Amino acid sequence: MGQNIDYKALHPSYKALWDLVGEENMLKIYEEFRGTQLQLPMRLYERNALESVLRSKDQESLDIKELSKQYGFSPRWIRQIIMGEVSDQKDHKMNN
Repeated sequence: MGQNIDYKALHPSYKALWDLVGEENMLKIYEEFRGTQLQLPMRLYERNALESVLRSKDQESLDIKELSKQYGFSPRWIRQIIMGEVSDQKDHKMNN
């Protein structure tokens, strides 16, 4: 990229990125996304993809409380996914 960046003159958004990820990665983000408005979800994990991940795990080795902390979803929701209850509820709502 070879640019000489004047940190003091940067837009506040790019200053924040610089502070978080460094100059080089800030420039990569700038090149990839400049002009694009980004909205980042509150949750790191996508619900449907996480359902697949959880269903593929060995149920006997699962700690629901730990999974809840790791993925940021409620223990109740994690338990329902593992037990296969959530999709059934969606199917039931769609059929009524």
